[in-house]
Amino acid sequence: QVQLVESGGGLVQAGGSLRLSCAASGRTFDSYTMGWFRQTPGKEREFVASVRWSGDSTPTTDSVKGRFTISRDNAKKEVYLQMNSLKSEDTAVYYCAAGWKLSVDYTNAANFNYWGQGTQVTVSP
Repeated sequence: QVQLVESGGGLVQAGGSLRLSCAASGRTFDSYTMGWFRQTPGKEREFVASVRWSGDSTPTTDSVKGRFTISRDNAKKEVYLQMNSLKSEDTAVYYCAAGWKLSVDYTNAANFNYWGQGTQVTVSP
């Protein structure tokens, strides 16, 4: 069982930066592929970035390439999403997710086992 708690969301002007954090409970954090997804009202949850449990793969969705970076600190049991050059279209609730030893298709929300409660990111024009 893993519990995930996101933090770091807020209101920022376009062009600004935010760093989201996700703190995980449990003893086997380093066996979980971690992901960030986002959702806006009326739309499906969208993949943003993930970092494989082995740490050797960090795909990001095309719309955030070059702007967002995912990283993890296994010692602290935390995963981060550094978001730079934010745009109004990045406004969403951002969710942290964990998938046990997920090694394939870790851009698909359906493959993740645990989810945080979400943190709101609002980018003003």
